[in-house]
Amino acid sequence: MSGITDSHSHVQRGASDNVDIVYVGYRRRGRTIVEKQPDQEQLTPDRSLELANHSPSGFEWGYGGSGPAQLALALLLDYTDDEEVALAEYMTFKTEVVSQLGCTGADGCWRLTGREIDVALRETVDEPVAPSVN
Repeated sequence: MSGITDSHSHVQRGASDNVDIVYVGYRRRGRTIVEKQPDQEQLTPDRSLELANHSPSGFEWGYGGSGPAQLALALLLDYTDDEEVALAEYMTFKTEVVSQLGCTGADGCWRLTGREIDVALRETVDEPVAPSVN
């Protein structure tokens, strides 16, 4: 699931990336940042915290803790725009996807496409889940 890429991958890389939602996570000055591309809109924990408060201090990835749980919920909530699906699936999504995400080096990042999220959800949900239109 995780795409470990070079330090410039959090910048849009071409026309083929525009056909799908892409979430990119990286660290800047010790902070974790998650962007939704192609608009480079920053994903925050605010909306997901209203459903489940795992990590009010923010997102994390690469292990199975509270920060990754908050990120998993926020990603699914943003992508599906469906609170029921997000709440039902985020713990499995955390274990199978978010805990496997990793950055390389100080400027490294991970990429997660909408198609990869769909595949992960199809493995646990009987019907396909469409992305939000936000």
